[in-house]
Amino acid sequence: MLRLGRREFGPHEPVVMAIVNRTPDSFYDRGATFRDEPALARVEQAVAEGAAIVDIGGVKAGPGEEVTAEEEARRTVGFVAEVRRRFPDVVISVDTWRAEVGAAVCEAGADLLNDAWGGVDPGLAEVAARYGAGLVCTHAGGAQPRTRPHRVAYDDVVADILAVTVGLAERAVALGVPRESVLIDPGHDFGKNTRHSLEATRRLDEMVATGWPVLVSLSNKDFVGETLDRPVKERLIGTLATTAVSAWLGAQVYRVHEVAETRQVLEMVASIAGHRAPAVARRGLA
Repeated sequence: MLRLGRREFGPHEPVVMAIVNRTPDSFYDRGATFRDEPALARVEQAVAEGAAIVDIGGVKAGPGEEVTAEEEARRTVGFVAEVRRRFPDVVISVDTWRAEVGAAVCEAGADLLNDAWGGVDPGLAEVAARYGAGLVCTHAGGAQPRTRPHRVAYDDVVADILAVTVGLAERAVALGVPRESVLIDPGHDFGKNTRHSLEATRRLDEMVATGWPVLVSLSNKDFVGETLDRPVKERLIGTLATTAVSAWLGAQVYRVHEVAETRQVLEMVASIAGHRAPAVARRGLA
């Protein structure tokens, strides 16, 4: 059982996490949800389309202008409080690597801390434990926040992913983070080249076999773009194909830009796998 905020999710229940960027320079939407009202409208739409989690981020992942902890908090804390007020049942996640920001958003009502940079600030897990929040434990290959990989190499990328993410998850539980609220993430593109991310996808069942719920953040990423030679705005089909493979291999949570399309893919895979009944089943029966 995966438990986040007020919500519980069964072992075969796919979960959509909608991305809400509070940045003026995000790689995908170029700041479309930087202001409060468009961001709140995005949350409302995502929830209506079937997202159980919204993931709020105040710093883009890639290189760019410096964003201090104070500025990151300014972009996220008040917004988290407003989302909590308007959408009491939605699971609120915040994408941050900083412990001080994590504490501030938990005070404002966040349920989950999405540590996309792999424990670079060890205090973040301590914050999750202190507030009873969930934690996403990600493999970033030892990369520093907001850096791009350069000639990174692994003897076995999946073995490294397993050692790092399971280690971070076990540390989190030892600190007091609820076991049922810890997820592991292979960290596609983070500290990896395209071939590494493809291999991580191909062998995702090895992560699932650890017993920890697996989150994947695939949406419109560079490894999809390079694999198909497509720019950011033409990566949806490749993203959905990767989503279907990940669902078949057992991933549970999907961090995405396109909620409705992802929801349909996940429901179709779940029905093929026998975990979900068809919404309608009249053919050949009437």
